[in-house]
Amino acid sequence: MAKYESKIKLIAAPVEAVYATLSNLENFRPILENAANNPMVAEKMKEAGQDPAQLEKLKEVELTSDRIAIPAPMVGSIALRIVEREENKCIKFETEQSPMDANLWIQVLPTSEVSTPMGGPGTKMRLTLKADLNMMMKMMIGSKLEDGVDKFADMLAMLPY
Repeated sequence: MAKYESKIKLIAAPVEAVYATLSNLENFRPILENAANNPMVAEKMKEAGQDPAQLEKLKEVELTSDRIAIPAPMVGSIALRIVEREENKCIKFETEQSPMDANLWIQVLPTSEVSTPMGGPGTKMRLTLKADLNMMMKMMIGSKLEDGVDKFADMLAMLPY
């Protein structure tokens, strides 16, 4: 299993709020709907050289409190299911529909390195992805997974908690 870790991200919100948001995938529905219909998001995608028509795919994402299924070209969809929650510490996911077996952990801990607007301790967060890749796949997509895990952590750190 190949292992990819994000850098530690600091969030100016209490660990309880971060955990509560991330441990229930239904909380992402308004964010996805806003991104799919937001002209500013489309403009930023154009600036980054990406096709804003891809935002339509966000409308096809399936969400429950424990599962997310994302449309993927040539594969159908890739689904992740929460398999374990450790309150205010960790959320563990496993692939359910995917061309490869993988696990994703979101770890959160209180920290005094950043404070909340109310002055209490903030949260530090790290994502870890373990994927079962053969050597050829590791060479082809390993660096993309490493970069993707860190970008995903950045995105989660920017959510409103």
